[in-house]
Amino acid sequence: MPELLLPSVATILTQRDETPDVRTYALRFRDFAEQGRFSYRPGQFLELSVFGTGEAPFCLASSPTRPGGVEVTVRKCGRLTDALFALAPGAELGLRGPCGNGFDVDAARGHDLVFVAGGIGLPPLRSLIWNVLDERDQFGDITILYGARTPADLVYKDELREWERRDHVTVRVTVDRGAPGWEGSVGMVPTLFDQVDLRPDTSLAYVCGPPIMIKFVVKDLLARGFAAEHVISTLERMMQCGVGKCNHCCVGHHYLCRDGPVYNVREIEEMWE
Repeated sequence: MPELLLPSVATILTQRDETPDVRTYALRFRDFAEQGRFSYRPGQFLELSVFGTGEAPFCLASSPTRPGGVEVTVRKCGRLTDALFALAPGAELGLRGPCGNGFDVDAARGHDLVFVAGGIGLPPLRSLIWNVLDERDQFGDITILYGARTPADLVYKDELREWERRDHVTVRVTVDRGAPGWEGSVGMVPTLFDQVDLRPDTSLAYVCGPPIMIKFVVKDLLARGFAAEHVISTLERMMQCGVGKCNHCCVGHHYLCRDGPVYNVREIEEMWE
């Protein structure tokens, strides 16, 4: 599709620091008609370009239930993100997308939902969390489990507190290392499972975070009775072009940027057989 090959111009509306090296940008297409036509699903991503520097994929952190713009949450970790962090509201960027397959929101309706995230893995799930909360009566109980290295590395701190105040929403947060004033849990993300009532027969689980965290979280969920088809994760490593042409993200006959990045655990197991 042409919109996946040619960047559209978008403007930075606002930016908010989540941590010392993570920032959330609110973006809007310069062409208002194009903004009105733009649609996406939670779990999809954008190819974002800083003109004169380069392009890279970033997940959509906002929910399609909230039109008027999109949000991406970015960790400063290289040449392109350094250039992005140097920009101010009003600056223009290039956007291609949406890319990828996204989460199946319709398949989640009527289920209890468990979200498990580590570090910068919360932004892709944030899109789905807000989608679910904005259509709250169509879903069961919601459990959000989130961990980061330190309290300073937690993203969306205000939203975590807001989610915790919602009816039938349970939020648990942990850090690998505490800090002065931290009164919450200390330990890896899987330690939070013992603090909540998991119901694998009625639940879907969504997992996103560092690969080593995903490995142990998935192993624990399966041991607790979750079916492999009901544990959904993302495979975002090595994505580059977004349209399945550069071969960087090829695994077997799958292009993660085109066929993924969202897969259930059964699909992931079959992919690596």
